[in-house]
Amino acid sequence: MATTPASSSSSSSDDLLNNLHKTGFIIIRSILSPEELSSLRTAASQITALARQGSWPHIRTVGKQFPPWPSTPDPETGIWGVQHLLHPSLPIPSESRAAFCRLYFSPSILGVVKQLLQTTSDSDLVMELCNMLVRPDTDFELRWHRDDIPWNATPQEEEARLVRPDGTKYLHTQWNLPLYDDGSLILIPGSHRRARTEAERNAGPYEENLPDQITVHLKAGDIAFYDNDILHRAVYSRDKERMTLHGSVGHIEANKARARNVLQHGVGEWVDRCDFTGLLEGNQRRVAEGMGERLVAMGRENTDVGYSLSG
Repeated sequence: MATTPASSSSSSSDDLLNNLHKTGFIIIRSILSPEELSSLRTAASQITALARQGSWPHIRTVGKQFPPWPSTPDPETGIWGVQHLLHPSLPIPSESRAAFCRLYFSPSILGVVKQLLQTTSDSDLVMELCNMLVRPDTDFELRWHRDDIPWNATPQEEEARLVRPDGTKYLHTQWNLPLYDDGSLILIPGSHRRARTEAERNAGPYEENLPDQITVHLKAGDIAFYDNDILHRAVYSRDKERMTLHGSVGHIEANKARARNVLQHGVGEWVDRCDFTGLLEGNQRRVAEGMGERLVAMGRENTDVGYSLSG
């Protein structure tokens, strides 16, 4: 199995966007300082412990890949994700809540987001998801999928939905940022640009050796941005610590299909209660409040969105 190709820690806007269009993902090394990594590990450990014991209902339960998930974990198999790290009722100390907010709305991350979404304005950005992928209590794998295209889609339906590499504008981007070294994500570079091949279409859901697949190896503090319609899966081990922050940011021009992909997670149920007072200051707070308001508007304009995938 191939591993992650070389990537640089700094690139021009054109390089980042061109690489995302070409391969479907980009990696930026060491985006966190040691102090940021430490504070985020503390916050992540606090909310993960509460989620494992059933004291935080917004979780991803082992055995179920897509939303909606049960609100209580199975005591034997556990969880593989913690949802809603920007929730106003997150039951951890305010400094830990602030660590998540400072990360999600950080100029270092939003700066890359704006490059990928081809905008220079914070007012174009929409708050979306800030979740976390964690170690389960039993080994668990995600099957091959695209985040917003059903597996039974025809080649023609896939072609109609996929972003083209001809300068078509991205209206959202998502990222993984591990707090511990992570090699869970497996993907097929370039597959976001095309319908599945015959081999991919006929493969089993957990096929371990599809042609051209790679494992994305990230060190703690790295960040990977990727097209959510790239063919990908993940392998979770109960024996390896995992706390990987998993976020997304949208563009104000995004359509109803994107609203479904975001709102299916339930973020619209609480975003209008977000108050970043005491968590963020100055321009960062103003940016956060504006992004939150645009998510509220998305929810108001798109009701009964349903779910992208099932299972």
